[in-house]
Amino acid sequence: MRLFWLIGSLALALAIGVLTLQVPRPVAADAPATAFSAGRAMADVRQIAQRPHPIGSPDHARVQAYLLQRMGALGLQTSTQTGPISPGSARRLSQQGGDQAAADFSATSLIGVLTGRNPGLPAVALMAHYDTVPHSPGAADDTTGLAAVLETVRAIRARGPAERTLVVLFTDGEELDLDGARVFWGGHPLRDHIGAVVNLEARGGGGRAMMFETGRGNAQTIALFGQAAVKATGGVTSNSLAVFVYETMPNGTDFTVPKARGVQGVNFAFIGRPEQYHAPASTPETLDQGSVQHIGAQALETADALVRAPVLPAATANAVYADLFGRFVVHYPPVIGWGLWAIAAALLAAAAALARRRAGLTFADVGRGMIDGLWFLSSGLVLTHAVRLAGGPLSERAESAEAYYTLLARLPWLEAGAALAVLALMLAVLGGRTRADRRVTAGALTALTLLTQVLGGFNPLILVAGGAAIGLSLAPGLAARSVWGGWTGLIALVLVFAAGAQAAAPETAFLFLWPALLAGLAAVAAAALDQGLTRPKSLAAVAVAAVLGGAWLIGMAHPVFLGIGMDLPGVLALLGLLGLMLVRPFSPELAVERPLLMVALGVLILGAGLSAYAQVAEPMARDPQASSQNS
Repeated sequence: MRLFWLIGSLALALAIGVLTLQVPRPVAADAPATAFSAGRAMADVRQIAQRPHPIGSPDHARVQAYLLQRMGALGLQTSTQTGPISPGSARRLSQQGGDQAAADFSATSLIGVLTGRNPGLPAVALMAHYDTVPHSPGAADDTTGLAAVLETVRAIRARGPAERTLVVLFTDGEELDLDGARVFWGGHPLRDHIGAVVNLEARGGGGRAMMFETGRGNAQTIALFGQAAVKATGGVTSNSLAVFVYETMPNGTDFTVPKARGVQGVNFAFIGRPEQYHAPASTPETLDQGSVQHIGAQALETADALVRAPVLPAATANAVYADLFGRFVVHYPPVIGWGLWAIAAALLAAAAALARRRAGLTFADVGRGMIDGLWFLSSGLVLTHAVRLAGGPLSERAESAEAYYTLLARLPWLEAGAALAVLALMLAVLGGRTRADRRVTAGALTALTLLTQVLGGFNPLILVAGGAAIGLSLAPGLAARSVWGGWTGLIALVLVFAAGAQAAAPETAFLFLWPALLAGLAAVAAAALDQGLTRPKSLAAVAVAAVLGGAWLIGMAHPVFLGIGMDLPGVLALLGLLGLMLVRPFSPELAVERPLLMVALGVLILGAGLSAYAQVAEPMARDPQASSQNS
């Protein structure tokens, strides 16, 4: 019976998770004047993204003139600011096939001002860049940002006068080295008058738009964003994990410059359809109009809230936050995380006490359940890394820009392969990981660990993970002997990770705490209703937690993999551990364990095959011209 609950819960979680990842339908051009309309914005996209327009090109001048005309038509007081590009930018432009001399070694940003009713108040800036790389029309990067800003200005004006001044900043040279932004924030007279920034970017040609970066000390910014952006078409996608991860990455956008000056603000981008990033295929025809709608609607609601806010957000402390299925944003101070941890630990203790009294759970079996989780995680790191390498080298070992962009185009295949590898491991744990020959398992993990070091280069994390997985595979006595032991052990392990995250990086702890709370509630309910975990009333409690938590994790996993999965595919193993915790009570009856292990092997082979097929689906045949990877 538990097998049917497992299949049903996984299928429903997948369906809901995929649904939450969909972009909204674009709003037509005849929408109310106060709404954001992708239909209206696309008119600008089609005009701007006719051809590539890097600095110094004739089309760069064409786009510049068009934008100034559109800004003036919207009632903005327009001006320009020209400044030098850096020597590195000049070299990069030449390497890309552009002409730095034709650009006069300079970048020209476009500035528009819509004066508010109280010009003395700090202003709000809407920012996007209008240059492209030499070989892409840039319909997404960043023509979508330009069009969305123009449509946002129009809608804000339609909503009536605002107290604060709105500054539109269309920067130049972002694709080289953020040159236009550096010049503006380095000394323009408006610089010190701007108190908040909304920046729009793209790395791809579709997908839901995520608010992935804020100014430092973002608690007040998130409070305003959480109230405003949920009104957007399609809701909101954002969490403090993304903000934390992006802070540690070497990438940068125009928002990097004001952020370094302590300005508050938000940064939006979509990163789906990665094959279109900096590619000739990034045209108005291939652009996902639902993504235009999503990024523009969020930008409108956020900017409108800022220009009408009595007080702009100030830098305080960072908030812990995440959206729930795009419908609303939960946010709280980091210290609250310790309270949530205590609640989850209390729920685990209550469930373990009930299971000990009614089902004979032992502390030793809880410990073995924790070891099952460590085996899953260590094996998952090795397997996802190996499956990922079947699709090509890590980006750090890519020999050219051509290789980097080809790897981006392979991301959907790589994601499918890594996800199936994680699913295979989940099925292996549920089917009884010790039922397979321990020598075969250990030998396979040894071979895969060595293979990752050869194909991917020396990686101490994978090497240590491989050693742990091999050792635990050779010790079958360390596997959980009961469903309750496996389940409570996994919850306990996740709480250990949650405590570490809460202490070291509290913005990330929600990733562990929220699923652990959900699993703890389900465990208490199941232990109280049916300690044997065989009756529908207890399995239903588990299924509710598995579906809700699993769907939320799927919604988290997809953008995470698109963002960092090319080089860190093991992130899916970590998320898979949380999913395994939620479905662990569905371990099937003894009679179907071995067939489930065979299914797991088939799923793993399929995942490896899909990843390897990426090399056939997207061969190294794209234009090798290098370009910036800023955005």
